[in-house]
Amino acid sequence: MRIALWLLALFGIAAAVALFAGNNQGTITVFWPPWRVDLSLNLVLLLLTGAFVLLHLALRGLSALFSLPRQARQWRMQQKERVLHASLLDALAQLLAGRFSRARKAAQTALVQERTLAALDAQLPQAQQVRVLAHLLAAESAQALQDHPARDAHLQQALNESAGGTGVPTPETREGVQLRAARWALEDRDAPAALARLTELPQGAQRRTLALRLHLQAARQDKRTLEALETARMLAKHGAFSEAGAQGIVRGLATDLLSGAHDPTQLRGAWAQLEVGEREMPEVAIHAAQRMVALQGDAGVARNWLLPVWNRMVAQPDSVGDSLRVKLTRALEAGLDSVDAEWLARIELAQRNNPRDANLQYLAGMACMKRQLWGKAQQLLTQAGSGLQDVGLCRRAWQALAVLAEGRNDPDQAAVAWKRAAQTENP
Repeated sequence: MRIALWLLALFGIAAAVALFAGNNQGTITVFWPPWRVDLSLNLVLLLLTGAFVLLHLALRGLSALFSLPRQARQWRMQQKERVLHASLLDALAQLLAGRFSRARKAAQTALVQERTLAALDAQLPQAQQVRVLAHLLAAESAQALQDHPARDAHLQQALNESAGGTGVPTPETREGVQLRAARWALEDRDAPAALARLTELPQGAQRRTLALRLHLQAARQDKRTLEALETARMLAKHGAFSEAGAQGIVRGLATDLLSGAHDPTQLRGAWAQLEVGEREMPEVAIHAAQRMVALQGDAGVARNWLLPVWNRMVAQPDSVGDSLRVKLTRALEAGLDSVDAEWLARIELAQRNNPRDANLQYLAGMACMKRQLWGKAQQLLTQAGSGLQDVGLCRRAWQALAVLAEGRNDPDQAAVAWKRAAQTENP
Protein backbone atom coordinates (compact mmCIF):
# COMPACT_ATOMS: atom_id res chain seq x y z
CA MET A 1 0.00 0.00 0.00
CA ARG A 2 2.80 2.40 0.83
CA ILE A 3 4.56 1.66 -2.49
CA ALA A 4 1.37 2.35 -4.42
CA LEU A 5 0.94 5.70 -2.70
CA TRP A 6 4.54 6.64 -3.50
CA LEU A 7 4.01 5.78 -7.16
CA LEU A 8 0.87 7.87 -7.31
CA ALA A 9 2.73 10.79 -5.72
CA LEU A 10 5.61 10.48 -8.20
CA PHE A 11 3.18 10.39 -11.15
CA GLY A 12 1.45 13.47 -9.80
CA ILE A 13 4.73 15.36 -9.45
CA ALA A 14 5.81 14.31 -12.94
CA ALA A 15 2.50 15.47 -14.39
CA ALA A 16 2.72 18.82 -12.59
CA VAL A 17 6.28 19.39 -13.79
CA ALA A 18 5.35 18.45 -17.37
CA LEU A 19 2.43 20.86 -17.38
CA PHE A 20 4.53 23.67 -15.96
CA ALA A 21 7.65 23.08 -18.06
CA GLY A 22 5.79 22.26 -21.32
CA ASN A 23 3.86 25.52 -21.48
CA ASN A 24 6.49 27.69 -19.82
CA GLN A 25 7.59 30.26 -22.41
CA GLY A 26 9.48 32.42 -19.99
CA THR A 27 13.07 33.44 -20.55
CA ILE A 28 15.78 35.01 -18.49
CA THR A 29 18.16 37.49 -20.09
CA VAL A 30 21.60 37.95 -18.67
CA PHE A 31 23.41 41.11 -19.65
CA TRP A 32 27.14 40.73 -19.51
CA PRO A 33 28.46 43.70 -21.48
CA PRO A 34 29.06 43.56 -24.30
CA TRP A 35 27.08 40.31 -24.46
CA ARG A 36 23.49 39.47 -23.98
CA VAL A 37 22.56 35.92 -23.12
CA ASP A 38 18.96 34.70 -23.33
CA LEU A 39 18.23 31.57 -21.29
CA SER A 40 15.11 29.49 -20.93
CA LEU A 41 13.49 29.63 -17.53
CA ASN A 42 13.39 25.82 -17.39
CA LEU A 43 17.12 25.64 -18.11
CA VAL A 44 17.87 28.17 -15.38
CA LEU A 45 15.82 26.18 -12.90
CA LEU A 46 17.64 22.99 -13.84
CA LEU A 47 21.01 24.72 -13.53
CA LEU A 48 20.12 26.09 -10.12
CA THR A 49 18.92 22.70 -8.93
CA GLY A 50 22.04 21.01 -10.25
CA ALA A 51 24.27 23.63 -8.63
CA PHE A 52 22.49 23.15 -5.29
CA VAL A 53 22.88 19.37 -5.46
CA LEU A 54 26.53 19.67 -6.47
CA LEU A 55 27.27 22.11 -3.64
CA HIS A 56 25.49 19.87 -1.14
CA LEU A 57 27.47 16.83 -2.25
CA ALA A 58 30.70 18.75 -2.10
CA LEU A 59 30.00 19.91 1.43
CA ARG A 60 29.10 16.37 2.47
CA GLY A 61 32.32 15.09 0.97
CA LEU A 62 34.44 17.71 2.73
CA SER A 63 32.69 16.97 6.04
CA ALA A 64 33.36 13.25 5.65
CA LEU A 65 36.97 13.95 4.76
CA PHE A 66 37.62 16.15 7.78
CA SER A 67 35.79 13.69 10.12
CA LEU A 68 38.00 10.75 9.18
CA PRO A 69 40.51 11.34 12.05
CA ARG A 70 37.69 11.58 14.57
CA GLN A 71 36.03 8.45 13.20
CA ALA A 72 39.35 6.60 13.30
CA ARG A 73 39.80 7.62 16.95
CA GLN A 74 36.29 6.50 17.80
CA TRP A 75 36.92 3.19 16.07
CA ARG A 76 40.08 2.67 18.10
CA MET A 77 38.18 3.52 21.28
CA GLN A 78 35.44 1.06 20.42
CA GLN A 79 38.01 -1.66 19.83
CA LYS A 80 39.60 -0.99 23.20
CA GLU A 81 36.18 -0.98 24.89
CA ARG A 82 35.38 -4.30 23.26
CA VAL A 83 38.67 -5.72 24.50
CA LEU A 84 37.88 -4.36 27.98
CA HIS A 85 34.44 -5.94 28.14
CA ALA A 86 35.71 -9.16 26.61
CA SER A 87 38.43 -9.33 29.27
CA LEU A 88 35.88 -8.82 32.05
CA LEU A 89 33.63 -11.55 30.67
CA ASP A 90 36.60 -13.85 30.22
CA ALA A 91 37.73 -13.22 33.81
CA LEU A 92 34.26 -14.10 35.10
CA ALA A 93 34.05 -17.23 32.93
CA GLN A 94 37.52 -18.41 33.96
CA LEU A 95 36.70 -17.78 37.63
CA LEU A 96 33.51 -19.83 37.41
CA ALA A 97 35.44 -22.60 35.64
CA GLY A 98 38.03 -22.70 38.44
CA ARG A 99 40.91 -21.41 36.32
CA PHE A 100 41.96 -18.76 38.78
CA SER A 101 45.33 -17.78 37.29
CA ARG A 102 43.72 -17.07 33.93
CA ALA A 103 40.88 -15.23 35.63
CA ARG A 104 43.30 -12.92 37.44
CA LYS A 105 45.26 -12.31 34.25
CA ALA A 106 42.08 -11.44 32.35
CA ALA A 107 40.99 -9.05 35.13
CA GLN A 108 44.37 -7.32 35.05
CA THR A 109 44.08 -7.01 31.26
CA ALA A 110 40.73 -5.30 31.74
CA LEU A 111 42.32 -2.86 34.18
CA VAL A 112 45.11 -2.08 31.71
CA GLN A 113 42.57 -1.42 28.95
CA GLU A 114 40.56 0.85 31.23
CA ARG A 115 43.66 2.87 32.14
CA THR A 116 44.50 3.17 28.45
CA LEU A 117 41.05 4.51 27.70
CA ALA A 118 41.30 6.95 30.60
CA ALA A 119 44.66 8.19 29.29
CA LEU A 120 43.02 8.90 25.91
CA ASP A 121 40.29 10.96 27.63
CA ALA A 122 37.64 8.43 26.60
CA GLN A 123 34.38 8.85 28.52
CA LEU A 124 33.61 5.20 29.23
CA PRO A 125 30.15 4.74 30.80
CA GLN A 126 30.29 3.16 34.27
CA ALA A 127 34.12 3.32 34.20
CA GLN A 128 34.24 3.37 37.99
CA GLN A 129 32.05 0.30 38.30
CA VAL A 130 34.13 -1.49 35.69
CA ARG A 131 37.29 -0.82 37.70
CA VAL A 132 35.68 -2.04 40.91
CA LEU A 133 34.45 -5.25 39.29
CA ALA A 134 37.83 -5.91 37.68
CA HIS A 135 39.61 -5.47 41.04
CA LEU A 136 36.99 -7.66 42.71
CA LEU A 137 37.49 -10.46 40.16
CA ALA A 138 41.25 -10.22 40.57
CA ALA A 139 40.89 -10.33 44.37
CA GLU A 140 38.55 -13.32 44.16
CA SER A 141 41.08 -15.18 42.02
CA ALA A 142 43.91 -14.26 44.40
CA GLN A 143 41.84 -15.56 47.34
CA ALA A 144 41.35 -18.88 45.56
CA LEU A 145 45.11 -19.03 44.92
CA GLN A 146 45.84 -18.18 48.60
CA ASP A 147 47.71 -15.06 47.49
CA HIS A 148 46.59 -12.88 50.37
CA PRO A 149 48.84 -9.85 49.69
CA ALA A 150 47.50 -9.55 46.13
CA ARG A 151 43.96 -10.11 47.37
CA ASP A 152 44.26 -7.38 49.99
CA ALA A 153 45.78 -4.96 47.47
CA HIS A 154 42.97 -5.47 44.94
CA LEU A 155 40.39 -5.35 47.73
CA GLN A 156 41.66 -2.01 48.99
CA GLN A 157 41.69 -0.60 45.46
CA ALA A 158 38.13 -1.81 44.92
CA LEU A 159 37.03 -0.16 48.17
CA ASN A 160 38.78 3.07 47.23
CA GLU A 161 37.18 3.10 43.80
CA SER A 162 33.72 2.35 45.16
CA ALA A 163 34.01 5.07 47.80
CA GLY A 164 34.56 7.97 45.41
CA GLY A 165 36.34 8.80 42.21
CA THR A 166 35.32 10.76 39.15
CA GLY A 167 32.10 8.87 38.54
CA VAL A 168 29.01 8.48 40.67
CA PRO A 169 29.65 5.67 43.19
CA THR A 170 26.94 3.03 43.40
CA PRO A 171 26.28 1.80 46.96
CA GLU A 172 25.46 -1.71 45.72
CA THR A 173 28.95 -2.05 44.28
CA ARG A 174 30.65 -1.12 47.54
CA GLU A 175 28.32 -3.33 49.56
CA GLY A 176 29.13 -6.24 47.27
CA VAL A 177 32.85 -5.70 47.82
CA GLN A 178 32.37 -5.61 51.59
CA LEU A 179 30.29 -8.78 51.56
CA ARG A 180 32.95 -10.58 49.54
CA ALA A 181 35.60 -9.35 51.98
CA ALA A 182 33.56 -10.78 54.86
CA ARG A 183 33.27 -14.09 53.01
CA TRP A 184 37.05 -14.23 52.51
CA ALA A 185 37.62 -13.53 56.20
CA LEU A 186 35.33 -16.43 57.06
CA GLU A 187 37.24 -18.70 54.70
CA ASP A 188 40.43 -17.69 56.53
CA ARG A 189 38.77 -18.48 59.89
CA ASP A 190 39.06 -14.82 60.90
CA ALA A 191 35.64 -14.28 62.42
CA PRO A 192 36.38 -10.87 64.07
CA ALA A 193 37.49 -9.45 60.72
CA ALA A 194 34.34 -10.79 59.07
CA LEU A 195 32.15 -9.23 61.74
CA ALA A 196 34.00 -5.93 61.36
CA ARG A 197 33.35 -5.95 57.61
CA LEU A 198 29.68 -6.66 58.17
CA THR A 199 29.44 -3.86 60.71
CA GLU A 200 30.66 -1.39 58.08
CA LEU A 201 27.59 -2.11 55.95
CA PRO A 202 24.58 0.24 56.10
CA GLN A 203 21.73 -0.80 58.38
CA GLY A 204 19.55 -1.89 55.48
CA ALA A 205 22.31 -3.99 53.93
CA GLN A 206 23.05 -5.66 57.28
CA ARG A 207 19.52 -7.11 57.33
CA ARG A 208 19.75 -8.74 53.93
CA THR A 209 19.66 -12.51 53.82
CA LEU A 210 23.21 -12.88 52.52
CA ALA A 211 24.61 -10.53 55.16
CA LEU A 212 22.68 -12.35 57.90
CA ARG A 213 23.99 -15.72 56.72
CA LEU A 214 27.55 -14.41 56.88
CA HIS A 215 26.85 -12.87 60.28
CA LEU A 216 25.54 -16.20 61.55
CA GLN A 217 28.63 -18.07 60.40
CA ALA A 218 30.99 -15.45 61.79
CA ALA A 219 29.23 -15.33 65.16
CA ARG A 220 29.36 -19.12 65.46
CA GLN A 221 33.05 -19.16 64.57
CA ASP A 222 33.74 -16.45 67.15
CA LYS A 223 31.73 -18.31 69.83
CA ARG A 224 29.19 -15.50 70.10
CA THR A 225 26.35 -17.88 70.71
CA LEU A 226 23.69 -15.38 71.75
CA GLU A 227 24.45 -13.12 68.78
CA ALA A 228 24.34 -16.12 66.46
CA LEU A 229 21.02 -17.20 67.95
CA GLU A 230 19.47 -13.77 67.37
CA THR A 231 20.73 -13.82 63.78
CA ALA A 232 19.32 -17.29 63.25
CA ARG A 233 15.93 -16.08 64.51
CA MET A 234 15.97 -13.25 61.95
CA LEU A 235 16.92 -15.64 59.16
CA ALA A 236 14.10 -17.97 60.17
CA LYS A 237 11.63 -15.06 60.03
CA HIS A 238 12.93 -14.13 56.57
CA GLY A 239 12.38 -17.70 55.37
CA ALA A 240 16.08 -18.21 54.61
CA PHE A 241 15.89 -21.84 55.80
CA SER A 242 13.35 -24.57 55.60
CA GLU A 243 11.24 -25.02 58.71
CA ALA A 244 13.14 -28.14 59.77
CA GLY A 245 16.50 -26.53 59.01
CA ALA A 246 15.64 -23.40 60.97
CA GLN A 247 14.53 -25.43 63.97
CA GLY A 248 17.73 -27.47 63.84
CA ILE A 249 19.96 -24.39 63.75
CA VAL A 250 18.05 -22.60 66.51
CA ARG A 251 17.96 -25.74 68.62
CA GLY A 252 21.70 -26.24 68.29
CA LEU A 253 22.49 -22.62 69.16
CA ALA A 254 20.12 -22.65 72.13
CA THR A 255 21.80 -25.81 73.40
CA ASP A 256 25.23 -24.20 72.98
CA LEU A 257 24.03 -21.12 74.88
CA LEU A 258 22.92 -23.30 77.78
CA SER A 259 26.16 -25.29 77.68
CA GLY A 260 28.12 -22.07 78.11
CA ALA A 261 26.65 -21.50 81.58
CA HIS A 262 29.05 -22.41 84.41
CA ASP A 263 26.75 -21.99 87.41
CA PRO A 264 22.99 -22.13 88.09
CA THR A 265 22.66 -18.34 87.96
CA GLN A 266 24.20 -18.13 84.51
CA LEU A 267 22.04 -21.04 83.41
CA ARG A 268 18.87 -19.26 84.52
CA GLY A 269 19.99 -16.13 82.67
CA ALA A 270 20.63 -18.13 79.52
CA TRP A 271 17.22 -19.80 79.85
CA ALA A 272 15.53 -16.39 80.22
CA GLN A 273 17.10 -15.25 76.93
CA LEU A 274 15.36 -18.04 75.03
CA GLU A 275 12.01 -17.48 73.37
CA VAL A 276 8.93 -19.46 74.38
CA GLY A 277 9.04 -21.69 71.32
CA GLU A 278 12.70 -22.49 71.96
CA ARG A 279 12.04 -23.40 75.59
CA GLU A 280 9.35 -25.84 74.51
CA MET A 281 11.74 -27.73 72.22
CA PRO A 282 12.27 -31.13 73.90
CA GLU A 283 16.01 -31.20 73.20
CA VAL A 284 16.53 -27.72 74.63
CA ALA A 285 14.43 -28.25 77.75
CA ILE A 286 16.02 -31.63 78.50
CA HIS A 287 19.52 -30.25 78.02
CA ALA A 288 18.74 -27.31 80.29
CA ALA A 289 17.47 -29.65 83.01
CA GLN A 290 20.53 -31.88 82.69
CA ARG A 291 22.82 -28.84 82.96
CA MET A 292 20.97 -27.64 86.06
CA VAL A 293 21.43 -31.04 87.71
CA ALA A 294 25.08 -31.22 86.64
CA LEU A 295 25.70 -27.75 88.14
CA GLN A 296 24.00 -28.86 91.37
CA GLY A 297 21.25 -26.32 90.98
CA ASP A 298 17.60 -26.38 91.99
CA ALA A 299 16.06 -29.64 90.74
CA GLY A 300 12.58 -28.13 91.09
CA VAL A 301 13.47 -25.46 88.53
CA ALA A 302 14.74 -28.17 86.20
CA ARG A 303 11.47 -30.08 86.53
CA ASN A 304 9.49 -26.93 85.76
CA TRP A 305 11.52 -26.54 82.58
CA LEU A 306 10.66 -30.14 81.68
CA LEU A 307 6.94 -29.77 82.35
CA PRO A 308 5.92 -28.71 78.78
CA VAL A 309 7.87 -31.63 77.33
CA TRP A 310 6.34 -34.01 79.85
CA ASN A 311 2.82 -32.84 79.08
CA ARG A 312 3.50 -33.19 75.37
CA MET A 313 4.84 -36.72 75.80
CA VAL A 314 1.87 -37.76 77.95
CA ALA A 315 -0.74 -36.19 75.65
CA GLN A 316 0.89 -37.27 72.37
CA PRO A 317 3.25 -40.20 72.97
CA ASP A 318 4.16 -40.46 69.29
CA SER A 319 5.29 -36.82 69.11
CA VAL A 320 8.42 -37.54 71.18
CA GLY A 321 10.99 -39.96 69.82
CA ASP A 322 12.45 -42.89 71.76
CA SER A 323 15.81 -41.20 72.30
CA LEU A 324 14.14 -38.10 73.72
CA ARG A 325 11.94 -40.20 75.97
CA VAL A 326 15.05 -41.86 77.37
CA LYS A 327 16.74 -38.48 77.91
CA LEU A 328 13.63 -37.12 79.59
CA THR A 329 13.51 -40.16 81.87
CA ARG A 330 17.15 -39.69 82.85
CA ALA A 331 16.67 -35.98 83.47
CA LEU A 332 13.70 -36.61 85.78
CA GLU A 333 15.43 -39.51 87.51
CA ALA A 334 18.36 -37.24 88.43
CA GLY A 335 16.02 -35.09 90.57
CA LEU A 336 13.92 -37.79 92.20
CA ASP A 337 15.55 -37.19 95.59
CA SER A 338 13.73 -33.87 95.90
CA VAL A 339 10.63 -34.67 93.86
CA ASP A 340 7.41 -33.30 95.28
CA ALA A 341 4.02 -34.97 95.61
CA GLU A 342 2.67 -33.19 92.54
CA TRP A 343 5.32 -34.65 90.28
CA LEU A 344 4.90 -38.08 91.87
CA ALA A 345 1.22 -37.90 91.03
CA ARG A 346 2.03 -36.92 87.45
CA ILE A 347 4.41 -39.85 87.06
CA GLU A 348 1.98 -42.32 88.59
CA LEU A 349 -0.94 -41.08 86.46
CA ALA A 350 1.13 -41.23 83.26
CA GLN A 351 2.26 -44.79 84.08
CA ARG A 352 -1.31 -45.92 84.75
CA ASN A 353 -2.55 -44.37 81.51
CA ASN A 354 0.24 -46.06 79.54
CA PRO A 355 1.10 -49.21 81.48
CA ARG A 356 3.17 -50.74 78.65
CA ASP A 357 5.65 -47.87 78.44
CA ALA A 358 8.89 -49.26 79.85
CA ASN A 359 10.37 -45.80 80.39
CA LEU A 360 7.40 -44.74 82.51
CA GLN A 361 7.57 -48.07 84.42
CA TYR A 362 11.23 -47.45 85.16
CA LEU A 363 10.65 -43.85 86.25
CA ALA A 364 7.68 -44.78 88.45
CA GLY A 365 9.63 -47.71 89.94
CA MET A 366 12.62 -45.50 90.81
CA ALA A 367 10.26 -42.92 92.33
CA CYS A 368 8.63 -45.62 94.47
CA MET A 369 12.05 -46.83 95.52
CA LYS A 370 12.99 -43.30 96.64
CA ARG A 371 9.75 -43.23 98.65
CA GLN A 372 10.55 -46.65 100.16
CA LEU A 373 7.58 -48.34 98.49
CA TRP A 374 9.61 -51.53 98.03
CA GLY A 375 6.93 -53.88 96.75
CA LYS A 376 5.58 -51.56 94.09
CA ALA A 377 9.07 -50.51 93.11
CA GLN A 378 10.10 -54.16 92.61
CA GLN A 379 7.04 -54.86 90.46
CA LEU A 380 7.53 -51.83 88.20
CA LEU A 381 11.30 -52.25 87.86
CA THR A 382 10.94 -55.94 87.01
CA GLN A 383 8.53 -55.06 84.21
CA ALA A 384 10.78 -52.25 83.05
CA GLY A 385 13.91 -54.43 83.07
CA SER A 386 12.31 -56.78 80.57
CA GLY A 387 11.03 -54.05 78.24
CA LEU A 388 13.62 -51.27 78.26
CA GLN A 389 15.50 -50.76 75.00
CA ASP A 390 18.07 -48.36 76.40
CA VAL A 391 21.06 -50.25 77.78
CA GLY A 392 21.88 -47.74 80.50
CA LEU A 393 18.36 -47.63 81.92
CA CYS A 394 18.07 -51.42 81.71
CA ARG A 395 21.30 -51.88 83.66
CA ARG A 396 20.24 -49.43 86.36
CA ALA A 397 16.84 -51.16 86.65
CA TRP A 398 18.50 -54.53 87.39
CA GLN A 399 20.96 -52.86 89.77
CA ALA A 400 18.03 -51.32 91.66
CA LEU A 401 16.34 -54.73 91.80
CA ALA A 402 19.56 -56.21 93.19
CA VAL A 403 19.66 -53.55 95.90
CA LEU A 404 16.01 -54.26 96.76
CA ALA A 405 16.72 -57.99 96.98
CA GLU A 406 19.68 -57.38 99.27
CA GLY A 407 17.46 -55.20 101.45
CA ARG A 408 15.04 -58.16 101.76
CA ASN A 409 17.95 -60.49 102.62
CA ASP A 410 17.34 -62.48 99.44
CA PRO A 411 20.86 -63.24 98.17
CA ASP A 412 19.66 -65.52 95.39
CA GLN A 413 17.45 -62.89 93.80
CA ALA A 414 20.17 -60.29 94.34
CA ALA A 415 22.71 -62.51 92.57
CA VAL A 416 20.35 -63.04 89.66
CA ALA A 417 19.71 -59.28 89.39
CA TRP A 418 23.43 -58.46 89.58
CA LYS A 419 24.11 -61.06 86.91
CA ARG A 420 21.45 -59.59 84.63
CA ALA A 421 22.91 -56.13 85.16
CA ALA A 422 26.40 -57.39 84.31
CA GLN A 423 25.17 -59.21 81.22
CA THR A 424 23.60 -56.08 79.84
CA GLU A 425 25.73 -55.04 76.88
CA ASN A 426 27.42 -51.70 76.89
CA PRO A 427 25.85 -49.15 74.58
